[in-house]
Amino acid sequence: MVDILHRVGIADTAPEAVHEALTTIDGLAGWWTTDTTGDPTPGGTIAFRFPPGGFDMKVLSSQPGEEVTWEVVDGPPEWIGTTVEWRLRRDDGWTTVLFAHRGWAEPVEFMHHCSTKWATFLLSLKSLLETGKGSPSPHDVHIAYPD
Repeated sequence: MVDILHRVGIADTAPEAVHEALTTIDGLAGWWTTDTTGDPTPGGTIAFRFPPGGFDMKVLSSQPGEEVTWEVVDGPPEWIGTTVEWRLRRDDGWTTVLFAHRGWAEPVEFMHHCSTKWATFLLSLKSLLETGKGSPSPHDVHIAYPD
């Protein structure tokens, strides 16, 4: 198994604010995709839709200001059964986000694409929280066709 890992710092933002952006439909739609629906509470399922397709994530856990974990229950075959983890901590006026998309069977080319897209969306999350404006799909950075 292989994982996608990223780290980003968000200035002048409490971990609780980052947690809210990861656990509310409005928050998620503000940085990942405007087409976000579902139940973002533990045990619920969130549907994320993009122009080429989408994913359904079951919320496994959520601790305010600390962590969020999802399991992919529908989407591309490479994603099903993987987990998406967000770990948050406060560092001198910053919130550090440790992101992991765990459990890929192998590092296929699609994983390379997804790693880059996760990075762009993490920067969208950072922008949303620092400036009030993210770049969710379909307004995101396009890195390939189809994206």
